[in-house]
Amino acid sequence: MSDDEGNKEEKELDLTSPDVVTNDMGCHIDGFIAVVAHTHVIQEGPITGRAADVIAAANTAAEVALRLVRPGKNNKDVTEAIQKVAAAYDCKIVEGVLSHQLKQFVIDGNKVILSVANPETRVDDAEFEENEVYAVDIVTSTGEGKPRLLDERQTTVYKRAVDKNYHLKMKSSRFIFSEISQKFPIMPFSARALEEKRARLGLVECVNHDLLQPYPVLHEKPGDLVAHIKFTVLLMPNGSDRITSHPLQQLQSTKNIDNDSEIKAWLALGTRTKKKGGGKKKKGKKTDAQEDPAEAIPMDQE
Repeated sequence: MSDDEGNKEEKELDLTSPDVVTNDMGCHIDGFIAVVAHTHVIQEGPITGRAADVIAAANTAAEVALRLVRPGKNNKDVTEAIQKVAAAYDCKIVEGVLSHQLKQFVIDGNKVILSVANPETRVDDAEFEENEVYAVDIVTSTGEGKPRLLDERQTTVYKRAVDKNYHLKMKSSRFIFSEISQKFPIMPFSARALEEKRARLGLVECVNHDLLQPYPVLHEKPGDLVAHIKFTVLLMPNGSDRITSHPLQQLQSTKNIDNDSEIKAWLALGTRTKKKGGGKKKKGKKTDAQEDPAEAIPMDQE
């Protein structure tokens, strides 16, 4: 379901219609991170049926989250809203997915948005503030939304746990961990980038002693469809800037949310902040082309 990078020994996988595929990627410049994920159906023409429902649920939840991840709002507001959106499409938000604050060289900051609140997974209450950056991660499912780990050997993406220390016993583990510390000291990486002959054996000991955080491949039940949309948003003084995205295919969902007043109200919220009045106005009238976009798109529309 997620974080499957494959390896050099696996055979090529042929994608055929109507396979549902997710691309999840990220990059950084000098430690400033941007991430994005998108779901695509391998077919021509409009997407219909439950595939359209689950993608529409993820996209609408992402649009609502974009409008609620704003200064003064709380992380719990987002958790509750995206679950309501998914339910409107007869889908579930997938458990265990976290949206993190991003900082320079930090991909999993302390401020977290929980996808589904449950007794096993708890995060601290957090209020969003200006000049913060978030990776908003939305995963929806036509099934129960409770994916399982079926085979640990499918895991190929890891991140070094910089706050953990342990004296590794195996030579191969020390070799691999030294390579990881040099090449990937803080960012996630694929096992394919490591010395192939020694990687798998050495990684096991590193994971067992919490030196590496695995990004496991999780599975829903056969027949269930999953959609994944992730974007990076900057909380600027003049509003929220979504800096990563991907165009959607045409969707013909079986569900209609036009009569849901709460979802409509969330979607009606703008992403720009009204400029405060004050100060002397300059003489002369602005043309339409000169109008300030922060004024043209109000934060709260009636």
